[in-house]
Amino acid sequence: MKSADEVVTPAGYQPPGSHTLTLRGRASTTALQQMRPYGLAVLSVAIALVLSLFADSQIHANVELAFFLMAIAVTVWFGNSRAGVLAIVLSSLAFNFFFTEPRFSLYIERADQAYFICFVLFALLIGWFGAKRRQVEVNLRRAHEELEVQVAVRTEQASLLDLTHDTIFVRDMGDTIRFWNRGAEELYGWTAAEAIGKPAHQLLQTIFAVPHDEIRAELLRTGRWDGELEKATADGTRVVVASRWSLQRDARGEPTAILETNNDITERKRAEERIQALNADLERRSIELEATNKELEAFAYSTSHDLRAPLRHLQGYTELLQKAAAPMLDEKNRRYVAMILESARMMGNLIDDLLTFSRIGRAEAQRTLINLDQLVGDARKEVERETAGRDIAWKIGALPSMYGDRSMLRIVFVNLMANAAKFTGTRPQAQIEIGRMDGKPGEFVVFVKDNGVGFDMRYVNKLFGVFQRLHRAELFEGTGIGLATVQRIVARHGGRVWAEGEVDHGATFYFSAPKA
Repeated sequence: MKSADEVVTPAGYQPPGSHTLTLRGRASTTALQQMRPYGLAVLSVAIALVLSLFADSQIHANVELAFFLMAIAVTVWFGNSRAGVLAIVLSSLAFNFFFTEPRFSLYIERADQAYFICFVLFALLIGWFGAKRRQVEVNLRRAHEELEVQVAVRTEQASLLDLTHDTIFVRDMGDTIRFWNRGAEELYGWTAAEAIGKPAHQLLQTIFAVPHDEIRAELLRTGRWDGELEKATADGTRVVVASRWSLQRDARGEPTAILETNNDITERKRAEERIQALNADLERRSIELEATNKELEAFAYSTSHDLRAPLRHLQGYTELLQKAAAPMLDEKNRRYVAMILESARMMGNLIDDLLTFSRIGRAEAQRTLINLDQLVGDARKEVERETAGRDIAWKIGALPSMYGDRSMLRIVFVNLMANAAKFTGTRPQAQIEIGRMDGKPGEFVVFVKDNGVGFDMRYVNKLFGVFQRLHRAELFEGTGIGLATVQRIVARHGGRVWAEGEVDHGATFYFSAPKA
C-alpha cells in the first residue's frame, strides 16, 4: 500500500501553469543564444583592453592596436557581423579613451585624429573580411550539407532503380553511359563496370528505324521519345526493344542527361512476323480458292447448260418413238421406253438444280425488307400445287420481317417446305409446322418441322452436302442439291443452317438470320 504522503501522477500529466513555464524557459534559452555573440564582443574587447593596459604599463610597447583588432576578428569569426559592429564600436571608444591624447577623455587631439581614423578603418576592414569569410564558410557548409542530401537521395533512387528487372540506364548528352541498372545487365549481358563510361549506341550497336538526328530533335523539342530499336547483347544476339527516352534538364533548362528504358519485345515481334506471314499465305490461298470456286461454278454452269440441248433431243425423240411404236411394242419394251423418259426427266431436274445452285454463288443479292409471312404464303401455294390431293395440316406461326434477297429466300422456303412434304408422303396425315424462335443476340431463328420419316443424327453432317442423300432414291425422289442450295443462300444472308431428327419421328430444319 502507498503511504498518505505518496502522490500518484498519471502518465503525461502536467501541473497547471507548467506549459507556460516551459514556453518561458524556451524563450529564455532563445534569448540567451541570441545574446551570446554580443557577450563575446564585450568579453573580447574587455580582454583586449586589459592586455593593452598591461602592455602599456609594463612593456611600454604600442601593441594595443593589435589587441583590439584581434578582439574584433575573434568576435566576427565566432559571433556574427552585428556583434562585430559592437566590438568595433567598443574597441574604438576604449582605444580613444585610454590610448589617445588626451587620455581618459573621448576628445581626440588633431595630431591623433589620423591615427584614430586609421584604427577605425582598419577595424572595419578586419570586421568586413571576417564577416565575408564567415559567410563563405557558412555557404560552403550549407552547400556541403545539400550535396550530402542530394547524394543520399540519388543513391537511394539508384538503389530503387537497381531493384527492378526493367532495363534502365542513363547517358549524358554525349551518349556516354553514366548509370546502368541490374535490368540492363540482365538483358544485355554487360556489368555496370563494363558499361559505364562507354558510348551507348556504339556498345549496343543500335539500329534506328528512323534517322537518329530526327529522334534527337524530337527529344529536345518534347522532352521524350518512344519507339522500337534493334540492339545487340554482349554475346552478339540481336534483340528488338520498345525504347523510351526521357530528357533531364538543369535549373537553367539546359539538357544534361537522357534516361532510357528498354523492354524486350523480340519474341512478340517474331510472333507478329509469323502471323503476318501466315496471313499473307492465307490471303493467297483464299484468292486461289476463290478463283477455283469460280472456275468450278463456271464449269458446272457451262456443263449443265450444254447438257440441256442433247437431253431435250433425247427426251423428245423418245416421246416420238413411244407414240409411233407403241402399238408394235410389248409391255416390257414399253416399260423400257418409260424408264428412259423418267430418267431424262430426272436428269433435267438435276441440271436445273445445278444451274440454280451455281447461279446463287455468282448472282448479286438484291437486299430489301421482306415480309416473311407473305413469302411463306407464296411458297406454300407452290408446294401445294405439287402435293394436290394429299392431306397436309399446315401450322404457320407469325414470322418477322428481314432484309434479304426475295427470290433467294423464296427458294429456301420452297426447298424446306417441299422437303417436309416429300418425307411425310408415307403418313396418312402430314403435319408441317413453320415458326420462329429466339436465337443468339441480334438474330432470330425460323424452323420447319414435320412428322415424316426423319433421319439418323449420326449422318446429320451429310445433309447439306451436294448430291448427299440419306434415303434411297426409289423411296424418295430428289437430286440431293436442295439442302446444299438452302445452306448457300442462308450463308450469304449472314446466317447458319442446322437440323435435328429421329428415325420415323420426323425432322426439324432451322436457319438463323440477323434481325431487321
